Amino acid sequence: MKAPTDIARIQHSRRCLLAAVAAALLLATTACGPATSSPAAAGDAAGQDTGVPALAVNEAAAQLLPESIKSTKVLRVAIPTNEPPTQFYREGTREMTGTNPDVARLLGQALGVKVDIQVANFDSIIPGLAAGRYDMTVSSMTPTAKRMEVLDFVDYMQMGNSIAVAEGNPQGIKDQGSLCGRNVGLLTGSYQLTVNVPEYDQACTARGKGTIQRSEFQDTRQAISALTSGRLDAVLADSPILNFAATQNSRIQIAAKYDFTPVGIGMPKDSGLVKAVSAALSDVIGSGSYLKVLGKYGLESSAITEARVNFAQ
Repeated sequence: MKAPTDIARIQHSRRCLLAAVAAALLLATTACGPATSSPAAAGDAAGQDTGVPALAVNEAAAQLLPESIKSTKVLRVAIPTNEPPTQFYREGTREMTGTNPDVARLLGQALGVKVDIQVANFDSIIPGLAAGRYDMTVSSMTPTAKRMEVLDFVDYMQMGNSIAVAEGNPQGIKDQGSLCGRNVGLLTGSYQLTVNVPEYDQACTARGKGTIQRSEFQDTRQAISALTSGRLDAVLADSPILNFAATQNSRIQIAAKYDFTPVGIGMPKDSGLVKAVSAALSDVIGSGSYLKVLGKYGLESSAITEARVNFAQ
């Protein structure tokens, strides 16, 4: 979820889609993509089949990896909690799938390493990177100038904001300008909470309107529950997550979608990973497997064509 965390703390430490379709997506298989040395489909560290053709190792990129990762051949990747379709558990398991885990696995294949997905609350990811618990994050994180003080980023897809409201839109919310004075649910540490809402509040004040009343949640499911129970007027979050939720829950609808920008894979600036990741991710983005991963979850429009490095939003 697009989001800066407590930068001071980090520097101090120095460091689909209806329910039936969603079930089918978890079992989907596809048949095209770059040739590899192995015919097996892409898999995670536990060997689970993702249903997407695997990528060949980019040997030049792999040689750019830090020695610590060359020796272990494992990338520890932090991914947020259950938020379909960007990340969620396979039905009946605790195994993660979705666009973020699958892109992470494609990156791992291109680098010739296994991907160890470690699930974490979104607002704990950057502190975890600073503390050395993770090597990188694939978490729909928006590169911002403030985040880039401590992290390097390589773009891997794009997404926007959506505003979800109760069925029938009883408050008549049409866009972000309609949120002035409203009680809005937001993900803790998110880009919407830390960047968008302060900007919206300035516009509200300039118009003589009340500022947005913020209610924070650890995941959007909690926020949506508060919305449907009448405790919120709206939820503001990443578009893929809210758009998917609206297909699953007839008690909510999407009032607005806007502000589509790239999100990036993040890694600590002193990790030595950015050159290897950017080279490998260029292969990923240019592959048929990348488009198949996004297509599995109805996010073809989120595809990008260039793995830009440290391009602040």
